[in-house]
Amino acid sequence: MTNRFTLAAAILFIFCLGGGAGWYFFAPKSQPVEEAQVMLERIRTVMKLVTVEGQYSELFTHNDYNGAFSFFWEKKMLIRVSATVSAGYDLEKVKIEADAANKKIKIGPLPKATIISIDDKVDYYDISEGIFTSFSPQDYTRINERVEQIIREKATTSLLPTAEAQGQKTFDLLRAMVESAGWQLELVGGGMGG
Repeated sequence: MTNRFTLAAAILFIFCLGGGAGWYFFAPKSQPVEEAQVMLERIRTVMKLVTVEGQYSELFTHNDYNGAFSFFWEKKMLIRVSATVSAGYDLEKVKIEADAANKKIKIGPLPKATIISIDDKVDYYDISEGIFTSFSPQDYTRINERVEQIIREKATTSLLPTAEAQGQKTFDLLRAMVESAGWQLELVGGGMGG
């Protein structure tokens, strides 16, 4: 009786082991399903002159609570940001008039240099959340906005003077090209080249 019981248990064990192995190796593997709908909402023409680009790297620490029993309430994270900032001129409101009879081109008023775009990549490290707190999607949005604001402030002080200087060189080059063709270039108003 014990031999029969042992034999039946061994057969049942081998059957289960074979079934499990068969299921593991031959069962269809689940494939992730991805779906995307990309819709172009609007196309508009722009006239922007990028005169400089800056590469920025930033380590940003966010800490939501410092106090007693911080392990219950504290939310903190370390954020690494890599950003490319473009600075230059938005030329959409600049008027350009050509007087062919007098061979004269009027440009102006020219704007001041501004930040044209910020392309940033944010990586989150060392995220610590308290027992009763966690980061919400609104927290991530607010932190991303703050990080971009800090990059914009830094770029405004460090890039815009270089953008202005490069804009002056661009304007001087444009003037030389126009004058070499026998025309005269006149700058109306302030801004670069003034």
